[in-house]
Amino acid sequence: MAYNKAKAEKEWLRWKEAEEKKLRELGVDEETIQRLHTYDWAQFNKERQYLQRQVEWSPYVDWVSAQDLELPVEDTDSLLDSIEDTELFSLLHTVDKLTLEILFMKMDGYSSREIASAFGMDEYAVNMRIYRLRKKLKNIFDLRYIPVLFMGYRANGEKETFAL
Repeated sequence: MAYNKAKAEKEWLRWKEAEEKKLRELGVDEETIQRLHTYDWAQFNKERQYLQRQVEWSPYVDWVSAQDLELPVEDTDSLLDSIEDTELFSLLHTVDKLTLEILFMKMDGYSSREIASAFGMDEYAVNMRIYRLRKKLKNIFDLRYIPVLFMGYRANGEKETFAL
């Protein structure tokens, strides 16, 4: 949402009037209250200038930024060479060349329809290859990185956590 100067000034004045009322109740002299008012107004204006120039981030900006990104690899062989995880490497090394090409194009931002037309395949076949590869990847990473936890209760009513 854009910065609303009038609303911000009203809120600031409401806050400042309440503050000045309390200062007067505490016996602070008018000259000090006026100096504080001047100082706070200058700070408010600095913040207002900053907020007015602040750009709202939108999904479009994210999309444009992502379009400018380039993959650090040029082809599937360099993709495999860049993988340091041995289990991931062995999994992707066993996958056929066509699936690796599909993966590479998907990483490069192509849609399933574009990939299908590039290889002369059905879009369903491309999506099925991606699904099967994702399933294999999930099996590796789920077993390795995500412990399976079960919450249970003992006979005496205490909670107990079991990890597999």
